[in-house]
Amino acid sequence: MLASLRTAAVYGVEACPVHVEVDVSFGLPSFRMVGLPDTTVRESRERVRLAIRNSGFEYPPHRITVNLSPADLRKAGTSFDLPIALGILAASGVVERRHIADMVLLGELSLDGSVHATRGVLPIAVAARRDGMAGVLMPTANANEAGIVDGLQVLAVSSLADAVRALNGERIPALPAPSTHQSALPAPPALSAPFDLAEVRGQTLARRALEVAAAGGHNLLLVGPPGAGKTMMARRLPGILPPLGAEEALDVTAVHSVAGVLPAGSGLIRDRPFRAPHHTISNAALVGGGSIPRPGEVSLAHHGVLFLDEMLEFGRHVLEVLRQPLEEGRVMIARAARTTAFPARFMLVGAMNPCPCGFAGDPQRECRCTPQQVAHYRGKLSGPLRDRLDLTVEVAALPIEAMSDGCGEPSAAIRARVVAARERQAQRLAGDALLTNAELTPRLMTTYCALSPPALRVLRAAAVRMTLSARGYDRVRKVARTIADLEGEDEITADAIGEALQYRML
Repeated sequence: MLASLRTAAVYGVEACPVHVEVDVSFGLPSFRMVGLPDTTVRESRERVRLAIRNSGFEYPPHRITVNLSPADLRKAGTSFDLPIALGILAASGVVERRHIADMVLLGELSLDGSVHATRGVLPIAVAARRDGMAGVLMPTANANEAGIVDGLQVLAVSSLADAVRALNGERIPALPAPSTHQSALPAPPALSAPFDLAEVRGQTLARRALEVAAAGGHNLLLVGPPGAGKTMMARRLPGILPPLGAEEALDVTAVHSVAGVLPAGSGLIRDRPFRAPHHTISNAALVGGGSIPRPGEVSLAHHGVLFLDEMLEFGRHVLEVLRQPLEEGRVMIARAARTTAFPARFMLVGAMNPCPCGFAGDPQRECRCTPQQVAHYRGKLSGPLRDRLDLTVEVAALPIEAMSDGCGEPSAAIRARVVAARERQAQRLAGDALLTNAELTPRLMTTYCALSPPALRVLRAAAVRMTLSARGYDRVRKVARTIADLEGEDEITADAIGEALQYRML
């Protein structure tokens, strides 16, 4: 007998429907799978066989053929275990096939028949609703994730036996309400305590640069000696960023789901991601890759912050792959079979020392580096990449006597100004599907970044003196637009241009 079920495969952050056709016919007992399955899918044969037997069902001693259609797309992952097992049981008459025609099925099977969580559930649920499917049957651990999608029935099961009962119309335990108001990602140990900019002493210019960067979504580079507070301030940047909007939260949750880093039982992510990879990271881990492409750190930082501590310790070839995502807000991973796109609209924050020893320009400690060593060290950051950093700020060493000064302005007060500036941008850019000033295109800059005559004179004179590139010229205007938004001004003034220019002086 033949049974046909629906599941899905995830490519990039999009789900493609997959038909699982199972034929059980008389002949020598065998199990054959076709349709470009990879190793993990082919290994499901033994998991499926033992899960069926250990769940109390009879494994048919016949010839079993499984076809995964469309046959020209490679299938990867363990989410095909459950639909294959249910297809065998449906072809054997254990599952009523009329109940599986309009359901999308997915889940990984254990040998005892229990169903484990799988990755990419949110994109699959979105695709199921788009294709008019009635519901999704999936592991209980992924129920909150699928529950984010409105208008879709979610059947959460913890075992193969529960899945059979659910498809045969029997009652199963009620689905818990999805968690949509808390961050789904537990903070890493280094970020477990609440961070507040009030803990930062001094550093007025750097604190202001953090505020401007957060308000406009700009990239930032902090340069200073060891112990000056570069990492401390960067870790506190998420505390002044506005919360994720509804669409942003869906995008972030989908990327983390596809990457498999969304904890079991999680719902919608509400906090902006903060990613801080080690400087030994590879190209593929940073921007994504693999034979079947997976998202990298730049995509996991989508709508959040990518922090590169000790930026010049990263390999130059690793830093150079950041150019495309910084410019386009996405990463294109090309393979022979297909090209996959991952979103990568993030704020890049880098921290670096001014020289190999770290003490160049320090009035209290002597730098022992030669000019050639300093030039070689700074040359690790190429001109094109540096041109994409909107703000560069010197973080000077703080005198010991300043450590006893009072607390600075708290993050809550700064965040209120940042949120107000973002709201002005959202109102101005509502018709252009953009979120921040950093995303402005040249065409939109003509409309939204018009300069007053004094501001234009200041910028032109500075562009000649500082030999700004065309990209640098535009980025100064974008930063000035953000400064004007923070001040509540409609026009970009000469003062805003002057402040924006000082962030490119170093």
